[in-house]
Amino acid sequence: MSEAAAAPVSAAHPVRLVVTDDLKRSRLTVFFRPLLVIPHIVWLELWGIVAILAVLVAWFAALFTGRVPDGLHNFVAGYMRYTTHVYAYLLMLANPYPAFSGHASYPVDLTVDGPQNQGRASIFFRIVLAIPALILGSVFRTVNEVIAVLGWFYSLFTGHMSAGMRDLSAWLMRFELQTYAYVFLLTNRYPTLAGAPTA
Repeated sequence: MSEAAAAPVSAAHPVRLVVTDDLKRSRLTVFFRPLLVIPHIVWLELWGIVAILAVLVAWFAALFTGRVPDGLHNFVAGYMRYTTHVYAYLLMLANPYPAFSGHASYPVDLTVDGPQNQGRASIFFRIVLAIPALILGSVFRTVNEVIAVLGWFYSLFTGHMSAGMRDLSAWLMRFELQTYAYVFLLTNRYPTLAGAPTA
């Protein structure tokens, strides 16, 4: 059973970033990280094409039933988890090389509660409703890329990542992931700026 299906529903946001990274970084892999991540970026793009098709099918299904089918929900949640692992690696939030799967554990991971009933009007207008969060998420992505460049130099020279930079980067990434989970119908909860990634 996938973590997306197994995660319990809680009062917390249904899409949570969990950070258990120890801040240690291998200078060798840090130096070559932009090259090492290329196979993952290619696989992520290919998987993304199928995930977008799954979201379109989920949108129609949810529009008529008020709920995303379990299989589609878990597939898209797996894609989101894999995206989290790849970008955590690329943005210097974690050290291990990610697995080519959305089901493996990783020091920066995403938990997604199972599918819930959603309002049909919210589903129909989801993209329009998400525009403010998408704009803010785009700004956060740019800031995160700047932090990643600074973190690359910091990690290269010290052999570990700054806790402050890692935590800020994780906070920015969490909002962006919650935004895309909202757009992809994994939750009807709007992304939030409150709180911090859980440990």
